[in-house]
Amino acid sequence: MEKFTSYEEHLDNFINWFWSALPNLIMAIVLLVVGTYLIRFINRMVRKFFKAKDYDASLETFTQSLISIGLKIVLFVLVITQLGVQSSSLVAIIGAAGLAIGLALQGSLSNFAGGVLILLFKPFKIGDFISAQGVDGTVKEISIFTTKLTTFGNQLAIIPNGQLSNNNIINYNAEDTRRDKIDVGIGYGSNIKKAKDIMLAICTENENILKDPIPEVYVGELGDSSVDLTLRFWAKNDVFWAAHFHVMEEIKHRFDAEGIEIPFPQRVMHQVRED
Repeated sequence: MEKFTSYEEHLDNFINWFWSALPNLIMAIVLLVVGTYLIRFINRMVRKFFKAKDYDASLETFTQSLISIGLKIVLFVLVITQLGVQSSSLVAIIGAAGLAIGLALQGSLSNFAGGVLILLFKPFKIGDFISAQGVDGTVKEISIFTTKLTTFGNQLAIIPNGQLSNNNIINYNAEDTRRDKIDVGIGYGSNIKKAKDIMLAICTENENILKDPIPEVYVGELGDSSVDLTLRFWAKNDVFWAAHFHVMEEIKHRFDAEGIEIPFPQRVMHQVRED
């Protein structure tokens, strides 16, 4: 009987606590719903602001991520406070949690700092083709902690900003033009001058290849089985690869037509007969 009375007392205490805490719980839920809506509204306004002002897309994505995370942290603090947690206790909890999280997430803090450095010094921007951390790709997004690249094979590569900001980066779009270098070997019996004239003619006829600086061909090396010619020309970034592949294909076709040999490795096997 005493045990049953104890259950009743606990149930009454819970009901009393629930009714006393219900207003704060309702306000916390309302605050959470309204706050979530406001955060989405502010994010939309920020997005419209950046589009209207035509700012750098890298700055837009980074700022949106930073504002969104900051507002969510503020909303969390407000909701917890509304549920009855004292602000002084909350500050102590956040301080202790911040220290623990900071120690556990040193890499993430490094990535955040790397994102800030990328945003400030702008070694690349969204749309640039870069080579970094062994990955080649077009920059798709720069967020707080990571940078996303789209590779040649349309795969998504995600690189931490900390590593990206502290290592070598090759930005192929930093300049409007690029210089190509194509090495072609011809046989020792082939006419070097004719081969050079053909390669220069291909460059002259191609509208994607710049005429200033002028294309040039020279003998790069006298190899074991070939005379290695080096062709260098300049092209704008947006047509660079089209020019490169066209030149490679045309060299093969015209060398074949003019009887200029392009040597390839051969292996001669001698069979010894034992009588």
